[in-house]
Amino acid sequence: MTTTEKEATAAVTIPADYIERVYAGWLGKVIGVRHGGNVEGWTYERLQRTFGEITDYLHQFNNFAADDDTNGPMFFLRALEDYTHTLDITPEQMGLAWLNYAPDGHGFFWWGGYGKSTEHTAYLNLKNGIAAPRSGSIEQNGPAVAEQIGGQIFIDAWGLIAPNQPELAAKYADKIASVSHDGNGKYGGMFIAACIAAAFGESSIEAIIEAGLSVIPPDCEYACVTRDLVRFHREHPDHWRECFQYVHDHYGYDKYPGNCHIIPNSAVIILSLLYGKGEFTSSINICNMCGWDTDCNVANVGTILGVKNGLSGIDMSWRKPINDFLCCSSVIGTLNSLDLPWCASYIARLGYKIAGVRPPAEWAPILEQAGPRYHFEYPGSTHAFRVDSDAAGITGFVENTEEAAHSGERSLKVVFDYANGGFGYRAYVKTYYEPQDFNDSRYDPSFSPLLYPGQTIECHVLVPDGKITDLAAKLYIKDRNSGRRIYGEEKKVSADQWEQLSFRIPFMYGVCISEAGVEFVPVQEERRHLALPSLIAYIDDFHFFGGPDYAIDFAGERLEPWNGLHVEVSQLTFLRGIWTLEDGELSGSYSGEPAEAYTGDLQWRNYAFEAEMIPKLGDHHHINFRVQGGIRSYAAGLTKDGRLALYKNDNGYTELASCAFDWEPDQACTLRVEARDNVFEILAGGRKLITYEDTDRPYLYGQVGFSNWGGSHTHYTRFAVKELA
Repeated sequence: MTTTEKEATAAVTIPADYIERVYAGWLGKVIGVRHGGNVEGWTYERLQRTFGEITDYLHQFNNFAADDDTNGPMFFLRALEDYTHTLDITPEQMGLAWLNYAPDGHGFFWWGGYGKSTEHTAYLNLKNGIAAPRSGSIEQNGPAVAEQIGGQIFIDAWGLIAPNQPELAAKYADKIASVSHDGNGKYGGMFIAACIAAAFGESSIEAIIEAGLSVIPPDCEYACVTRDLVRFHREHPDHWRECFQYVHDHYGYDKYPGNCHIIPNSAVIILSLLYGKGEFTSSINICNMCGWDTDCNVANVGTILGVKNGLSGIDMSWRKPINDFLCCSSVIGTLNSLDLPWCASYIARLGYKIAGVRPPAEWAPILEQAGPRYHFEYPGSTHAFRVDSDAAGITGFVENTEEAAHSGERSLKVVFDYANGGFGYRAYVKTYYEPQDFNDSRYDPSFSPLLYPGQTIECHVLVPDGKITDLAAKLYIKDRNSGRRIYGEEKKVSADQWEQLSFRIPFMYGVCISEAGVEFVPVQEERRHLALPSLIAYIDDFHFFGGPDYAIDFAGERLEPWNGLHVEVSQLTFLRGIWTLEDGELSGSYSGEPAEAYTGDLQWRNYAFEAEMIPKLGDHHHINFRVQGGIRSYAAGLTKDGRLALYKNDNGYTELASCAFDWEPDQACTLRVEARDNVFEILAGGRKLITYEDTDRPYLYGQVGFSNWGGSHTHYTRFAVKELA
C-alpha cells in the first residue's frame, strides 16, 4: 500500500470537522470543570437546598484557577511527544511523564497522603522506582486505592486523539490509567476514552455508551452498573431524579471504600448522558445537580457531548466566562497559562500524527505551531484576549468574527461603545498572571512569563470604513514590576486596509512582562475632547517570536502569596524544596533530593545563561539549562572536593564532565552556560572550563533554572539569558 493509499484509508476515521470537534470537546471539558468546581463533594440534597434547579454556572470567577481534571489530560499527553506517539509507548514511559511534569507534593493533584490519594500513592511509587503499571496496580496498592475516580477524570485527551476509533482510544487509555489505577478504576478510563472517540461519529447516546462498553470486560462491575442504568432508563425514561434515587440506593458512596470511588460517579455520568438526551446544557446541569465529584463528572460529560454536538451545540453563555483561558499547575510555567485553541491544536496534531494523515493545508501551520500563536481561526475563539482603556466609564469587548481576516477566515473584533480622542483603547493578552487575578489558590498554580525582552511581537490591524477613520495603533507590553507600558512604533491606520505592526522588545533589566497587545488612539485634533463614534477594529495573526535578551536581579522580584501555605517567587515554578527570597536573593534548599526552580520558555534552544550564586551550606550548587521538566534537564555547578561539574538529568542526575575549581562557602561565584545545539560550554569567573558534546539523546530546547541537592542551601543574586546565533 502506498503512502497516499494509507493516508486515504486512515482519513476515513478523521471527520472533516475533526479539529473544530476537538476544540468543542476540550471546551466541554473545561466548562464542566468550572461548572462543578466549587461544589465538588456536595451531596444531591445540599445542592437542591442551596440552588434548586441549576441552569447556569453557579459561581463567577475573575479567572478560574488550575484543576487536576485539566492538568492530567494536557500534560500526560506529552508522553507521546517525549517518547513515541505509537502504541509502542509503554505505561512505564507514561509514568515518567508524571514525574517530569507534576511538581513533587504540591499543585497538579490532590496530595492527600499515601494510601489515601490514589495519585499521591502512584507518584511516590514512581519516584521510588516502582514503575508503571505496577505503580497503580491492585497488587501494589489494593482495590480501594486502585479503584478511585482518577482513572477516568484524566482520560479525555486520549479519546480526542483517536476519532472514530474507540478500540484505539481504549488501548492508550489502558496504559495511561494503569499508571495510577487498576480494575474498575482503569476500566472507567478505557470506557470514557472510547465514548469520546465514538462521539466523533455516533449520533446516538446509546450507541456511544455501547462503544464504551465494548472495550471493557462485560462482567466487570463498571459494565454491569452501566447496563443496569441503561435498563432503568429504558423502563423509566422521563424523570432523572428517580434514576438518581436508584443510583443513590444501589451504588451510593456508602457502598464503596475510599474518598471518591469510581462506581458512584460513573453511574452519575451514565444517568446524565441518558436523561439529558444528548443535549449539552441539560446533561451538564443534571450531572451537576446529582452531586458527588461534580467537576470530574460534569467534565467527562462535557467532553463527550462537546465532541458529539460540536461548537454549535455549546451555548455562548458557557463559553464567554471562560474566554478561552486555561490555568494549569505543572512545573513548566509557560505551560500554565494556556488558551483553549492552543490546547485543541496540540491535541489535534497528535490525532493526525497517530492516524498517519496530513492535516488540511489551511490548518497545518497552526497545528505545527509554524504560524501565528493567536490566529482566531476556531469559531468563537478569543485566545483569552481582553480589553481596557484610559477613558473612565467606557466599556468594550472582543469577539471572534468572519467580517474580516488578514489570513484564514476569521479575526478578533475589538469594540468600544464610544471613544474620546487622545485616550488609549487596548486589546491585549495576559502574558503573566498573579494571585490577584484569581479568586482562590485551587491546585496551586505558578507562572513564568510567555513573553521576554529580546523577542518580537507582530500582528495585523484593520479599521472598517465609516467608523473612526483617523486612528493610530501601536503594539505595547506592560511590565508588572514597574507598572509601566512600553510601546512600539505608532502607525496611522487607514480605513479598510490591513496594517502590519511590529515591535522588537529591546534588552531590559528587571522586568516581568504581564501584558502584550495593541493600543488604538483616536487622533482627530479638532475632536480630541469630544465623544467620537464607537471604536471598532480587527486584529489578526498576533504572534511572538525570537529569543530572549534580558536580565533579572532578585532584589527586584517579589513573593506572591496565594494563601498562607502557597507562596511563590515571582516568575518561577519549582519542583520541590524551599524556594523563597532572603535579603533580596533567591534562596533554595531541601533535605536531600534535588531542590529545583525554573523560569523561561520551554521552546528556547540556543542561549547563554549566566547567574551569580552564593553557596551557603552543603556540597552541590547549580544552575540548570535546557530544562524540559523535573526529570529532563542539564545542570552545571559547584560540587564537593573543589570541582565544577556538568550533569544530565534523565530521571536521575549523571555526571558528564568535571574539572578542578576552587570555591568557598559564602563567596559569590558567577557561572555561565553557552548551549549551542548539543555542545555546551561552561564558564566560571569568566574562564571557559568545560566543553562537552552530548551525543546520547541530547535535550535541544528548554527553560533555565536553579538547583542544589544533598541537603545544600544556595542563594542566587541575579541571572541573564541571551539567545545565541
